[in-house]
Amino acid sequence: MSDGTGKTPGKGKDFLWAVLFLVIFINGFEAGGYQASLWNIGKDYDLSVTSMGLFASMELFATMLAPLLLGRWADRTSKDRSISILLSLQLAASALVLVTRGNTLFLVCVFFLGLTTSALQFISIAALADAYPVSNKRRIPFLTSMYATGALVAPLVVSFYLSHGLGWRTLFALLAVGSTVALVGILRSGSEPRETLSAAAEERRSSGHFVLAGVLLLCVVMCIYVGFENGFAFFVDTLFTDVLKSSSGKFALSVFWAVMIPSRVLVGLFSKHSRKILLGAVVAIPLITWVLSMSSSSTLVLLLCVPLGFASGAIYPSVLTMLLPFAGKQTATATGMITTATGIGGVVFTALTGVMAERLGLRLAIAALGGFFVISLLSVLGAQALHRKVQED
Repeated sequence: MSDGTGKTPGKGKDFLWAVLFLVIFINGFEAGGYQASLWNIGKDYDLSVTSMGLFASMELFATMLAPLLLGRWADRTSKDRSISILLSLQLAASALVLVTRGNTLFLVCVFFLGLTTSALQFISIAALADAYPVSNKRRIPFLTSMYATGALVAPLVVSFYLSHGLGWRTLFALLAVGSTVALVGILRSGSEPRETLSAAAEERRSSGHFVLAGVLLLCVVMCIYVGFENGFAFFVDTLFTDVLKSSSGKFALSVFWAVMIPSRVLVGLFSKHSRKILLGAVVAIPLITWVLSMSSSSTLVLLLCVPLGFASGAIYPSVLTMLLPFAGKQTATATGMITTATGIGGVVFTALTGVMAERLGLRLAIAALGGFFVISLLSVLGAQALHRKVQED
């Protein structure tokens, strides 16, 4: 029963949203920390730039598989139970990295980390959308900002403990602690709905259809965006260290992630303009990237990470806001497809960046990544046309 405000009274204080925010923060921390640690991991394992790209893409390959392998399972299992199981696996994989020294076992652990973080990502988004149907369009951009917050904090933390004599494996100890806290939180909170829609709104929601074409167009946007984001983020430290001869790479990575936070918050506040925001972002990113890749000034490249991160940050929440009318009641399926697309983009473009960097140099490799946004622009225009049609219907 609703109390008339859209909120459903429950037993005790509602903190499900906080637990889900923590889960996404851990995901971002893992991504940003792994990106910031890649150079140190490569040095430890004596990897070439191409091999570093393959090491990076292993985790991203798992993110592509997760919705395919776990999507139907998540639909059949309650979301809180699914999240609990995945957090337990994440904890085990993080702990195992601490004791292994072999390349193969390390890659297996990284694969499982990618698998669990990917599944936790789309299940947490679906859980938030289902539990808070009244306020989900406002909450989801804030949820995605937690990923950026985690990715922002991670390079600074990595830089701090590396400078104080701790190894890169410290990252995985921190992940194990975070997974434990989140696991306790989800076991205590449950995932039942916290809000109820009015009768008219519930009828509109129930009658909504799954628009495959719209979901696929947004998948293309996310595939290219995440491919670019990971290709840039995994190699920006190497760009500063090896090409620009600067020690500011980890700081630039943090700046790139930092400005995503206000960007995603603003998308939440202005969610009704998400279509225009998305269009502006896919136009701005390739332009900024081209200027950045041609610059030989480490200061200018560092400054350009600000507008680049701001434009990049707007894409994910804008896509998710546009996705809801296309998803109907199949929110887990739709968010799972988006997550698969991000995994594909991450695998293909991160590995491709490593190969192109080896053959063409990092400058041209990063410039080439930005060029793929022409396809994103066409996809956004197509999705906007379908979105208007769905709204009219």
